[in-house]
Amino acid sequence: MSVDSDRFFILTGGPGAGKTSLIEALRRRGFAGSVEAGRGVIQHQVAISGPALHWNDPALFAELMLSWEMRSYDMARDETDAVFFDRGIPELTGYLKLMGLPVPAHMRKAAETFRYNRRVFALPPWREIFGQDAERKQDFAEAVRTFEAVTGAYRELGYDLVEVPLAPVEERAEFVLTTAGLGSQAPSPADHLLP
Repeated sequence: MSVDSDRFFILTGGPGAGKTSLIEALRRRGFAGSVEAGRGVIQHQVAISGPALHWNDPALFAELMLSWEMRSYDMARDETDAVFFDRGIPELTGYLKLMGLPVPAHMRKAAETFRYNRRVFALPPWREIFGQDAERKQDFAEAVRTFEAVTGAYRELGYDLVEVPLAPVEERAEFVLTTAGLGSQAPSPADHLLP
């Protein structure tokens, strides 16, 4: 879609793999990061007793996540440095397949149009840190299936997956920055959080 894609990095994986903690560590180092669409949609839908919840209407849930992710992508264009996304548009196709639902043509088009850096950082399932909460109701087996579905979606779209090691969050942050070629390019400290 644009040259911005070179500086837009995705962190993906199943639920409970440490993506949000890693995004927070990268933000502490001055990089912009997004909020996970699924978690945000769930929080909003629960607050208003809305129907677009993963466990009620997965297709509607996916539509709201798509809208959220496209908005995050557009807002990231205002940033001048690298941006780290807590998931991205391409994995919605994997989510729908995981749920046994067809992938609408507009979602395929969005995944092909809104491009990110070719390297996608995949956080593998990690039982020792996995936990459930108000928004994360999946069990560990479903987290593993989700990891396989979303990473498969990125592969199908021509992305190169880089597995992030199971390590303390600061080591993971250093690994991501070094692999992305950003190790010595920390922007000025700021608390950049994109929806």
